[in-house]
Amino acid sequence: MPVALISGINGQDGAYLSEFLLNNDYDVHGMVRRKADSNIWRLEELGIHDSVELHIGDVTDSASIGRIVSGLEFEPFEIYNLAAQSYVKASFETPVSTFQINANGALNMLEATRRVCAQRGKTWVKFYQASTSEMFGLTDLISQNENTAFHPRSPYGVAKLAAHWAVINYRETYGLFACSGILFNHESPLRGEEFVTRKITAAVARICAGKQKNLSLGNIDAVRDWGFAGDYVKAMWLMLQLPEPDDFVVATGQAHTVREMCDIAFAHGGLDYKNYVTVDSSLFRPCEVPDLRGNSMKARKILGWSPSVEFKDLITNMVDTELKREGVVQHAASA
Repeated sequence: MPVALISGINGQDGAYLSEFLLNNDYDVHGMVRRKADSNIWRLEELGIHDSVELHIGDVTDSASIGRIVSGLEFEPFEIYNLAAQSYVKASFETPVSTFQINANGALNMLEATRRVCAQRGKTWVKFYQASTSEMFGLTDLISQNENTAFHPRSPYGVAKLAAHWAVINYRETYGLFACSGILFNHESPLRGEEFVTRKITAAVARICAGKQKNLSLGNIDAVRDWGFAGDYVKAMWLMLQLPEPDDFVVATGQAHTVREMCDIAFAHGGLDYKNYVTVDSSLFRPCEVPDLRGNSMKARKILGWSPSVEFKDLITNMVDTELKREGVVQHAASA
């Protein structure tokens, strides 16, 4: 039975990846920080919390990582480094800790992998790093692929770029089977409420339930390429099944504005977003990234990957989940 270790298993991607791997007969292990040990609501919502084994560890603590990685002795063995401070806006307020988690944390994971592979063979462990479209940042290209120059515009993007280059360096220097997935925005009902997609869909349900009156957002004309997180974790796995490691952009290739998202989400709740959404300039990022959209032709050709969920369906499904969470049985759009 193949074994996988997932850092950040209690996040959105970690939960969906765990579900995917369990369905493919993996023995799934997850690393969580001690204070986050009980925060496994995503695993519980998917009904898999009793099917994974959790280990206390922190990506910023190299000793705990080394202990966990060296203690799992089955081959093939896959490591998915998903742990991160992943909220871009917060990275402007906490750049040092963001860098410690996102950059140094990835380096600690890579070094633990290198040490194990030095003892047991260079392909004993296959390593996946969660890179991000925020590394592209300021670009004048219509879409971004693996050859697009990076120009990150946030401490989050800078830290992730450092980790991305560390993966390439460990691959070229030590011969590790190490891949990076440059994932564009991917969402789901398991998204944290600090992210704009969940902030919008949760607001719709709360307004329908009479618990909220309006919603303040930042730049609603920002353009992003949004897909379904459940599709994107499959791409992570596919990368580690290749005969040779490589890096891939994972994206739908379709771009939408936050304004369009608001329109779809509120309309699905039988509401007009213009009556509820206000723009608050204080919520704008210090350095805006106006437009990101991915070219995933390489992933489609080599991995055979493609997204299965359309943007509108993604947003309406998220709204439906929030309505159920709020106990709203019917709304105008479905009545």
